[in-house]
Amino acid sequence: MQTLLKQYHEHDAGAPSIAAEGLVVRYNGVRALDDVTFSVDPGERVAVVGPNGAGKSTLFKVIAGVLQLNGGRITLYGGSPERHICVAFVPQRTQVDLQFPVNVRDVVMMGRSGRLGLLRWPRRRDRRLVEECMALVNVSDLAERRIGELSGGQQQRVFIARALAQEAQLMLMDEPLNGLDVNSQEEIYGILDELRGRGVTVLVATHDLGQAARCFDRVMLLNRRLLGFGSPKDVFTPELLGQAYGDRLRMSELPDGALIWSDTCCNGGHD
Repeated sequence: MQTLLKQYHEHDAGAPSIAAEGLVVRYNGVRALDDVTFSVDPGERVAVVGPNGAGKSTLFKVIAGVLQLNGGRITLYGGSPERHICVAFVPQRTQVDLQFPVNVRDVVMMGRSGRLGLLRWPRRRDRRLVEECMALVNVSDLAERRIGELSGGQQQRVFIARALAQEAQLMLMDEPLNGLDVNSQEEIYGILDELRGRGVTVLVATHDLGQAARCFDRVMLLNRRLLGFGSPKDVFTPELLGQAYGDRLRMSELPDGALIWSDTCCNGGHD
C-alpha cells in the first residue's frame, strides 16, 4: 500500500501537519472558537477533549476547510486547508445512514471520489488500493456485506478504510470508539498504531479522558479557548480540568497519587 500512496498536492517537508494561529469562529455573534493557537507535527496522535459545546466539531470543520474563519489563520503542511485532498474525516457512526443499500467495498471506494473526479470510473490502481485498504483494517472478508449488517467495530474499521483509500495524511476522527466493546476499541487502536508508522497524523475528538491520557501523544483541552495542549500529565491537572468542566467533572485520587476523572454530562454528545 505504501508504494501506492502519493500526495495530491506538494507538501512543505519542513512544515507541521497543522499550524493554527489565533483561530476565531463565531456563530450568531457567539464565539465557538476564541483565539486558538497550536501546532501538530506529522505522525502525531492527538486527543481533542472538552465538554459538549467546547468547539471540537467546529475545529475539525475548520481543519477540513469546510468552515470559514472569522479571524486567525490555519495551514496544513504549509498550505491552506482548501488545497488539500489528503484530509479525511471519520464521522460518528450515528451520523451515517447505515440503511443505505451499499456494500463494504463500495463504501471504501467512496474514498477515491475526490481523486477520480466526476464521471470517471475507477481504474485498476483505484481498485487495487481499495483492496489493500480493506486488508489493512481486516475487513476484506466483509467486502460484499451491506454496511448496515456489520457490528459497530466493523463499521468503524470500514470508515477508516475509506479514509485510507482517500490517501489521507491527516485524519480527523469524531468519537470513533463511542459505543464499541473493549475488543473493538483495541482493534481500532491497533490500526492507529499502524497509521503512526506510516506518518499519518490523527486527531481524535473524545469524551473519554482516561483513554486520552493512556493512548495519545498529546491532548488538547478545549472549551472555546485552548486551555492546555501537551502531555496528559501536564494538561490533565485539577486546575485546567476545572476550567474546562467546572462542577460537571468528578475527580478522585488513588493512593499512588493518580487521578480518576468522570465527565458526568458528556456521553458521546455533539458539539
